[in-house]
Amino acid sequence: MTSRILILGAGLIGAGLAYELSCRRARVTVIEAALPAGGASGRSFGWINASFSLNPAHFRARLAAMALHRRWQGDLGFDGYRAQGCLWWEETGAAFDALARDLSGQGYPLREVSRAGIVQREPALRRPPPRALLFDAEASVDAADLTRHLLAAACARGAEVLQGCGAARVIHGPGGVSGVGTLQGLIAADQVILATGTGTPATLGDAGIGFAMLHRPGAILRTRPVALRINHILASPKQELRQDATGAIVAPAAELHQQSAEETLGRPDRMAQATLARLADLLGQELQFDSLTLAQRPVPGDGLPCVGAVPGVPGLYMAVLHSGVTLAPLVAASLARQVLGRAPLSELAGFSPDRLIRRAP
Repeated sequence: MTSRILILGAGLIGAGLAYELSCRRARVTVIEAALPAGGASGRSFGWINASFSLNPAHFRARLAAMALHRRWQGDLGFDGYRAQGCLWWEETGAAFDALARDLSGQGYPLREVSRAGIVQREPALRRPPPRALLFDAEASVDAADLTRHLLAAACARGAEVLQGCGAARVIHGPGGVSGVGTLQGLIAADQVILATGTGTPATLGDAGIGFAMLHRPGAILRTRPVALRINHILASPKQELRQDATGAIVAPAAELHQQSAEETLGRPDRMAQATLARLADLLGQELQFDSLTLAQRPVPGDGLPCVGAVPGVPGLYMAVLHSGVTLAPLVAASLARQVLGRAPLSELAGFSPDRLIRRAP
């Protein structure tokens, strides 16, 4: 009988895993306590890039993932990607030049754009900078929309999605996992994958395993649709932003949100006001508030992805990471291979959970 694989969590990572495993004819069930993309996946800026990374291995993983997003786009027939590229001037002077040299040396496609070129590309900017880097290959996506498409494609191939299954707990013994306990009863399985984001420490803790994560709250502001047009993802020193297909401006409610190490958030109303003020200063136009969504970003203790087999518990795997939007297709493809008995993709070989897992004494 074909083994049964349970995926805990129906965010973007869990949905991507379900899709990749179903494409390999695996028997897959996704268990979700609430709604798909109800956590960080549904509250993401949605920027797909490798211009930001924490080390060379992280850069290589992000670059490989960008190519796999293009495969997902074609295979799914999904038209939700926006391949608008990014104009970046978060740094100036020597720091600007250093990033350009570093990325160019690693083979990342980029070019420097003068003020005149920026004005031509982004006439809505109130004070265009003297220069910016153009990352043509970067894109954006509504992660919740992509999650739904991946789950639908997985279900079309035989996967199951069970929603509203609360208090999921991994059941295991000396021989490995035997299933997942829920408030509705035991669901038997031969392999279990944790795609549970910030809920992972609690789930592992029930199994006697310690796993540290950083506290990294985030917030995304959305304006009402506007007539002005932003043609790229914009990364300025004070604010990152993009425009979605409806015409709404989408912006993190923090400066340099990818690098943010803030442990707390301010009052939501004040965050919204400050973000709208930064947007008005950048674009020279008052924008109308639509929504502000808060989320806890799933950042492992050292900030880097944690993907692979959980040591000491045969049949248990995990995928916990920030930059889930960028890395999702690489994580899903690599972990699907590993669960089915093949080696993980080389770009993720250095990101196994061993480095952060602590067994209870």
